[in-house]
Amino acid sequence: MATLIDANALRAARHPEKRERPDTPVQRKPDWIRVKAPSGTGYEATRAIVRDKGLVTVCEEAACPNIGECWTKSHATFMILGEVCTRACSFCNVATGLPGPLDASEPSRVADAVAAMGLAHVVITSVDRDDLEDGGAAHFVETIGSIRAASPHTSIEVLTPDFLRKAGAAEQVIDAGPDVFNHNLETVPRLYLSIRPGARYYHSLRLLERVKERNPRVFTKSGLMVGLGESKSEIMQVMDDMRSASVDFLTIGQYLQPTRKHAAVERFVPPEEFAAFKAIAEAKGFLLAAASPLTRSSYHADEDFAQLRAARLASAD
Repeated sequence: MATLIDANALRAARHPEKRERPDTPVQRKPDWIRVKAPSGTGYEATRAIVRDKGLVTVCEEAACPNIGECWTKSHATFMILGEVCTRACSFCNVATGLPGPLDASEPSRVADAVAAMGLAHVVITSVDRDDLEDGGAAHFVETIGSIRAASPHTSIEVLTPDFLRKAGAAEQVIDAGPDVFNHNLETVPRLYLSIRPGARYYHSLRLLERVKERNPRVFTKSGLMVGLGESKSEIMQVMDDMRSASVDFLTIGQYLQPTRKHAAVERFVPPEEFAAFKAIAEAKGFLLAAASPLTRSSYHADEDFAQLRAARLASAD
């Protein structure tokens, strides 16, 4: 019988000092959320490259349940700008605090890893860096440039912070020419104060809209978590808001509570509801929609990018 593991156990193994106390109550997850423990030569090869280059991945830091599948296929989402975030979103497992200085060698090390892994498509994300004048935008630009030089055939997807109150920062990243610009709205406006208190819903929505205004050829993408107490009508409204901002690709996945200190799961959404979300999103005009309990922003990102290009060509006919 296959071994099953809670995704948070992966982070606990890497950071034993952050393990929860034995008496911490944990809400039992339904069978459709549970995943196989990571193993195999592909997984170990990816892990070795990440360690050798001294890189951080959101796969580990956010305790992604899909790490075993993705790393086995040599897919990893690199997290730049350090591993300490200046915000404390109640859904996120990334450490919060005062970050250290930027590592000037990080962009080239990411590029070296992309080349070593032979990636056809790579996703680059980051922590929030409200302490920096440009929110880390120039570091994104340098990382994109380094990847282009080291692996010119690799398509690049960025999953950026909101660059709140950082004039001109998002424009720097847009002008660097990523193939996909992703910024997650995460949840419905009503829940922002409790779930994403450092962000502003309409600022994030406007960021996605600005990408399209500045470079219509860049695919835009955004994601939602469900199971936090949102209503169906609120999800439908967010979909409409995204389409008004010309967002091309929507992802919807189940929120999983990382620790007892994070926001509670209000409901585990069954797979058939995700299938309905996908159908509705497609009917609303998204080029692509991915919705399932285990869907995450960069899950199957390489395959999704190929589908996005095909959908754009089909819509142009």
